[in-house]
Amino acid sequence: MADGIDMVSVLVKDHNEMKAYFRQLEAATDGKERREVADKLTAEVVRHSVAEEMYLYPAARKILPNGEQLIDEELKEHAEVEELLKQWESMDGDDPQFMSTFRQIRDGLLHHIDEEEEPKLFPEMQAALTRDEQEDFGAKITRAKKLAPTRPHPSAPDNPPGDKILGVPTGIVDRMRDLLSGRSTD
Repeated sequence: MADGIDMVSVLVKDHNEMKAYFRQLEAATDGKERREVADKLTAEVVRHSVAEEMYLYPAARKILPNGEQLIDEELKEHAEVEELLKQWESMDGDDPQFMSTFRQIRDGLLHHIDEEEEPKLFPEMQAALTRDEQEDFGAKITRAKKLAPTRPHPSAPDNPPGDKILGVPTGIVDRMRDLLSGRSTD
């Protein structure tokens, strides 16, 4: 399996990017810089979550014996973080609540990342799928991230078919808003 194209490599790379944004935010000393890093982190989290919800989670529900329960918990965690991201989106980097909201987001994401990587979802999916299937999911997730929204939409569907039907148009609108506002998302 080529490095970086299977689903776990793609998703773990995303997790590592999120952690790098955490470090950048913790080191930022100016409100404008904090807001810029927060926008990039938000976009990464949203793209990642949408891609998981479109491909990984439906497959896990079908394949894993504990899939329903496991994915219900994952979606609950996604929803909690997305609500916080939505609140955070409207805050200036100098807002008194900005860093405390960031810490809630970071802590929720770190918990979520730990659960996915060990011992639950990723290892179980790797054991259940062939290498070709893992690479196919990696490609689908990578494509989905390129079209996914860049802003939190807590009320958007997180299960098929609604997520696939609304995800791309919402992503296009978000990218237009980002372009017009000068918001950096990568």
